[in-house]
Amino acid sequence: MKLYSWNVNGIRAVLKKNFEEFVLEHAPDVLCLQETKARAEQVELPLTLAGYRTYWNSAEKAGYSGTAIFTKEEPLAVSYGIGIEAHDTEGRVITATFEDFHLVTVYTPNAQSELRRLDYRLEWDTAFRDYLKGLEETKPVIFCGDLNVCHHEIDLARPGSNRMSPGFSDPERESFSNLLESGFADTFRAANPGVEGAYSWWSYRAGARGKNIGWRLDYFGVSNALKDRVTSPLIHADVLGSDHCPVSIEFE
Repeated sequence: MKLYSWNVNGIRAVLKKNFEEFVLEHAPDVLCLQETKARAEQVELPLTLAGYRTYWNSAEKAGYSGTAIFTKEEPLAVSYGIGIEAHDTEGRVITATFEDFHLVTVYTPNAQSELRRLDYRLEWDTAFRDYLKGLEETKPVIFCGDLNVCHHEIDLARPGSNRMSPGFSDPERESFSNLLESGFADTFRAANPGVEGAYSWWSYRAGARGKNIGWRLDYFGVSNALKDRVTSPLIHADVLGSDHCPVSIEFE
């Protein structure tokens, strides 16, 4: 089962670029999207996606945030948000339950410039971790998406100059450590502990992508019980169309 995740930075924009070609080439069984910036009725999907069931969670604010899941296999159940009203107005989470696992796509809030939203971000992290652990009471979890954090210095090109920047502040990094220590694995880093230059987001400024001055913000995490069933955790840096690239795993 091939699982993909991609922050598309606007589904309507990427549909005008290479989205259809990406789906044809990679043929994901499940494709999780973040930052869709649209409601389902605003999006005309190509026939390429006719074989997928689609589920959308849109923000109350138009043109902002949002997530989606496209899946060939019909889930046993689908739910939206994490069950906390204060956290569920921005369309940041969808959970699709399959026979062997819960699949959660997430677009984690950004701490924003000068870390002005850091307190909320940390509240979110705690609530999201509790949500995942609650799901685990019934079956293991796979979560994926734009987690808006670089965990270690190896996960971004310029850690020194970005210390305490949004996504690389000490509290955010510690919060992500707490998530993993609660019983989850970062699939890419578990398989590639010393690989440098592996990034999934690049600024549009100063030719950052061409120079590979990037950040690894996009993840597949799994319950420790599923680690041995995950193969080929990949970052598809060659796929254009967004400031993020897709990431993927195969699940046996």
